Amino acid sequence: MVLGRPAPAGRLAHVISTHRHPSPPSTRSTGRRAVGLAASLAAVLVIAGCTANAPWKAQTPVGEATSSADVGAPEGYEDFYTQDIVWTECRSDFECATVPAPLSWSDPDAGEIELALMRTRASGEKVGSLLVNPGGPGGSGVDYLEAAAGNLGDRVRASFDVVGFDPRGVRSSTEVVCFDDAEKDKYLSEDADLTTDEGLAAARESSAAWGEACAENTGELLGNVDTQSAAKDMDMLRAALGDDELHYLGFSYGTSLGATYAGLFPERAGRLVLDGAIDPRLGSAEMSAGQAVGFENALRAYVADCQAGAGCPLTGSVDDGMQQVRAVLDQAYDRPYRTDGDRVVTQTLAFYGVAVTLYDEQSWSLLSQALAAAIDEGDGSVLLFLADFYNDRNADGSFASNSTEAFTSINCLDSRSSDDVEVMREQAAEIEAAAPTMGSFFGYGGITCADWPYPAAEQEYDVAAPGAAPIVVIGTTNDPATPYVWSEGMAEALDSGVLVTYEGEGHTAYGRSNSCIMEAVDDFLVDGIVPEDGLTC
Repeated sequence: MVLGRPAPAGRLAHVISTHRHPSPPSTRSTGRRAVGLAASLAAVLVIAGCTANAPWKAQTPVGEATSSADVGAPEGYEDFYTQDIVWTECRSDFECATVPAPLSWSDPDAGEIELALMRTRASGEKVGSLLVNPGGPGGSGVDYLEAAAGNLGDRVRASFDVVGFDPRGVRSSTEVVCFDDAEKDKYLSEDADLTTDEGLAAARESSAAWGEACAENTGELLGNVDTQSAAKDMDMLRAALGDDELHYLGFSYGTSLGATYAGLFPERAGRLVLDGAIDPRLGSAEMSAGQAVGFENALRAYVADCQAGAGCPLTGSVDDGMQQVRAVLDQAYDRPYRTDGDRVVTQTLAFYGVAVTLYDEQSWSLLSQALAAAIDEGDGSVLLFLADFYNDRNADGSFASNSTEAFTSINCLDSRSSDDVEVMREQAAEIEAAAPTMGSFFGYGGITCADWPYPAAEQEYDVAAPGAAPIVVIGTTNDPATPYVWSEGMAEALDSGVLVTYEGEGHTAYGRSNSCIMEAVDDFLVDGIVPEDGLTC
C-alpha cells in the first residue's frame, strides 16, 4: 500500500510517502504563520502540495482543444475519449479545465464525476502533453503545477503542454469527503497505546468511524478511487488531449500511478519518468518496514549533521542524539507539549512535525528549532507549526485540502495488510528492532482498512508492463519516504525499467538535486534519449 504521509501510530500506519515536499506556505494556507519559518519553508520545500485557492476564478475562455480520434476507448466509453476539452485562463499564467470522467470503469452507466486540470502551454515546438502527478496518494497535480512549474527544465516547458490533474477523489476533482473539520482535527492528533488490547480496539474503532463517515459523505465514488481507475482516467485524458502516447512525470506515489498505467496500456506508454519509486512487488507490511528504516536513516543523517555544527540541541554521540529525539516523542505522549495557543502537541502531532522536515535536508534547521524549543523550554509551538503544515491545517481549524481523506481511501482500495493482532504485533516488533527511534509509528497498518466500507480492487495488469517503451526510474540513495531499494525494485520489476541514481538526501530528485539528473530527464522527455541504465549522479 502506498503512501502519502507519515502515519500516526496505528492509523495511517501503512507506509508513508507522497511527493510531499510540502509546498510553500504561500500556496498551502495551513495556518502556521511564524514568519521566519514560513520564509524558510517557502525557500526550501518547493514541490507539490495544496493551495486553498481554487484555480477556476475569473476564467476567460481560450478555445477548445481538438481531441484525438477514438484511440483505444473501451466499449461504452467512447464519448469520454473523444470529448473536447474547453480551457479557460486562470491565475496568471495557466489554463484550467474541468472534464467529465466515468464514475466506474466497469459500468459505463454508473454516472459521471469531474476531473480538474491545469496546464502551461509549450513555449516552443510542441512534442505533446506531459501529465504530472506529485504523489500522495491524495496530492493535487493542479497545485503542484502552480507551485513547481519553475522546477521543470526549460526545455521540458518549451516542448510540452504540461498538464497537472487532480486524480479522482482528490481536491478540486470530485472529492472524497469524510469528517468535518473539528472531527478531522481530533482524528489527526489523537494517540493510542497499541501495545494494549484496549489501545488497539480504540484505534480500530476510530478508523472504522472514519471509514463510515467517508462512505456516508462520499457515496459510490469511495469504491472507485483506486489507482487502476485513476490510470484509466489518464488514458482518457491522453486521448482527449490529442496524444497517441502518454508522456508522464510522476513522483513518489505518482510512480505507482505511472507504472500502473504502463501495465494497463503498455503500447500507449510513451516517455515515462518515475521519481522516488515504489517497488510494485512489495506488500504493505514490507513497505511499512522499509519506510520505517528510511525515516530512521534520514533522521540519523540529520542528527550527525546537527551535531557537527554549532547550536545543536542534541548532545553526545549520534546514538545519544537519536535517543533524545525519541525522548521528545515519548514525552509528547505522556505530557503533551504546550504551545503559544490553546492546543497541545500530542505524540502523533510531534511525529508529523519531525517527519515532515526529513523530506529535504535544507529543512533540517527547522527541525533543530523545533527540538530546541521542546527540549529547552517544553514548548511544542514549532512542532505544531510543522505538523499543521504537513496536514494542510489552517489557523482557523479548517483544512486546505482533502489529502488525508484521499490518502486513506485510495490506499484501502489498492492493498490491505493483515489485521490479525498477533501478526501485527510480530511485524511491529520487527519494525521497531530495525528502526528503534521511528519504527513504532509504522506498525499495525492493518487497522486502517480493517473495516473499510469497500473491498480492495482486483489487479488487472502485469507489473512488468511487457512491451512498454523504456521507462526511467529515479532513486535517491537516502530517501526517507521511498527508500532507494524500492527504486531498484521498480526498475527490476519493469521489463523496460532504466535506473538512474541520485546520491543524496531527501525525497525524490528531479527539480531538487543537480544538473546531472535534470539533463538526463530533460533529454529523455524532450528528445527520447534514454539514459544509461545505472547512471549515477
